[in-house]
Amino acid sequence: MQSFWSDKRVTVTGGAGFLGQHLVKRLETYGAKVFVPRQRDYNLTSLDACLKCLLEHPADVLFHAAAYYGGIGINQTQPATLYYSNLVMGANLMEAARLVKLEKFVAIGTACSYPGYLEGHLKEDDLWAGPCHASVVNYGLTKKMMAVQAQAYKRQYGLDSIHLILTNLYGPGDSYNPERSHVVAALVRKWVEADLAKAPSIEVWGTGKPVREFIYVEDCADAIVLAAESYDDAATPLNIGTGIGTSIKELTETINAVSGFKGKLVWNTDKPDGAPFKVLDVTRMKSALGGWTAPTSLHDGLAKTIDWYRANKAQADTKW
Repeated sequence: MQSFWSDKRVTVTGGAGFLGQHLVKRLETYGAKVFVPRQRDYNLTSLDACLKCLLEHPADVLFHAAAYYGGIGINQTQPATLYYSNLVMGANLMEAARLVKLEKFVAIGTACSYPGYLEGHLKEDDLWAGPCHASVVNYGLTKKMMAVQAQAYKRQYGLDSIHLILTNLYGPGDSYNPERSHVVAALVRKWVEADLAKAPSIEVWGTGKPVREFIYVEDCADAIVLAAESYDDAATPLNIGTGIGTSIKELTETINAVSGFKGKLVWNTDKPDGAPFKVLDVTRMKSALGGWTAPTSLHDGLAKTIDWYRANKAQADTKW
């Protein structure tokens, strides 16, 4: 990997964000010369700004990790902002990339793009089997459009690109702001605050039966860098995940054990569970990445995450 990335010029949009900061660290470790565009300098919803960025900071490879996203709340209150910002950023960056004859465009997608009714192990071939779930359609569909653009730009312009579909991320550097956080960050915050307050109990929504998939952010960054080096099929997206299903009950109990909380867990079964089982099929990923699998166990990843959050709580609670 060192020889591939040594002296490569790489741009990482969203490089100061949760996933992006870990991508940047790895790429720099492997010898790449990394540039991170900031919003104050380059508004990526403008084609002129995207082109200016790539002309002022020429790159061989671009990782598009920037995104405007959040939990269910933002999907409900800012659907138009989610849709416009993410759709236009992706479209403009890929257009700018082909204009400057970029070597490779790495699009970071999301499992939200999969059809909302599908359950089980989600395969890349299922991506167009139906519409996104209504709760995330304004975000998930915009990322799926990048996969369409990638195929079109490969056919017409010869632009090399790949589309990576990520499962649920967690780990150091995430946002623990209730307006933006996802399930692991939200639970970690709830547990740490309950422990600090010596609360007698913690309420958890649902039955705990739904099964989801979680990947430690540093592992995900490793897989993305490896995919950028070794995967080159613009026509076929690639899942990035663990392929391991974890029930919300198991997730909650692991956080409980790692955090050392001594109180009682109360399950509010009046609250909805959501889909019973959603996990990515990683068969193609393992083949494409030479058998790579995520090395960090859920227990170890949560332990690192909780330690980081305790040490950075004030900043993490207000991030983004």
